Amino acid sequence: MKILAIAEQRDGTLRRASHEVVSQARRVADAVGATVDAVVFGPAGIAGAAGELGRYGADRILVSEGEHWAQYGPEHYTAALASVIGQEQYFAVFLAATSRGKDLAPRLAARLDLPLATEATALSVDGGELIVTRPLYAGKVFSRVKLHGSTRLVSLRPNAFGAEENPRAGAVESLGDLAPAGAARLRVREFIPAASTRPDVAEAPVVISGGRGLRGPEHWSMLEELCEAIGPHCALGASRAVVDAGWRPHGEQVGQTGKTVAPQLYFAIGISGAIQHLAGMRTARTIVAINKDPEAPIFKVADYGIVGDAFEVVPRLAAEIRKLNEG
Repeated sequence: MKILAIAEQRDGTLRRASHEVVSQARRVADAVGATVDAVVFGPAGIAGAAGELGRYGADRILVSEGEHWAQYGPEHYTAALASVIGQEQYFAVFLAATSRGKDLAPRLAARLDLPLATEATALSVDGGELIVTRPLYAGKVFSRVKLHGSTRLVSLRPNAFGAEENPRAGAVESLGDLAPAGAARLRVREFIPAASTRPDVAEAPVVISGGRGLRGPEHWSMLEELCEAIGPHCALGASRAVVDAGWRPHGEQVGQTGKTVAPQLYFAIGISGAIQHLAGMRTARTIVAINKDPEAPIFKVADYGIVGDAFEVVPRLAAEIRKLNEG
């Protein structure tokens, strides 16, 4: 019995979500008595980076190198991965529910006629069956799903699972270049990253989000100072109202129509807590809410709540964090 973990790379570097996917594949494999294969497509040299997946539990790492894998192409990726999956009888196939994974998972499910569960936030094994926990109705409830089929396809919400080291052999095997046949109807020509030195809000372990309570874009420097005090692993987020008003870029939007985040620590500052926003952040490990309205819905999901003026609380909080770091 085998489990396949589909790893993602960007610019020849494996993404953090790939470590989480392999780590969870290892945990499930140990529960059902299976081995773990990881598959990576990337430009020349990706085999060297792919070897690190053995540290997170991959017994075997299947690699295809070529410049045609430098950018994600949905048709070519789907065809190549369908070929890889079809060559083995995998108990389950895991991939990250990133923007790429959200595009790829349904394509694979349709191509191979596989049952699919998306945005998993927990996995368990009961009587040899894989049980997937996933949010429904904008995160208001969680369902436990059992997939019927010889191979189960599951996408995992980034940051909802830890990347636990569980070293295995991690033997790297080449799949050849798997060069796509013919021209694709859809081709990604270029990926332009956001002009920021901070991590993507969907992958950062600490996220500080602001809402309309900050009154205007000129006050975002206050959140930036708090982010600087916490460190380089912190990212800035925003509510939909803020993005719609043009205060912050869409890439920072957290919520049902933005990005789903599951950091270790989430600050909701000046955010009332509309259900659309809660859908994107309620699986954060620890939630800190700062709002001057004691009846704000955000306090119902917060682990720690501060009822007060953000313009007074946030600078003091940043100052105290800086003192701790200096000490």
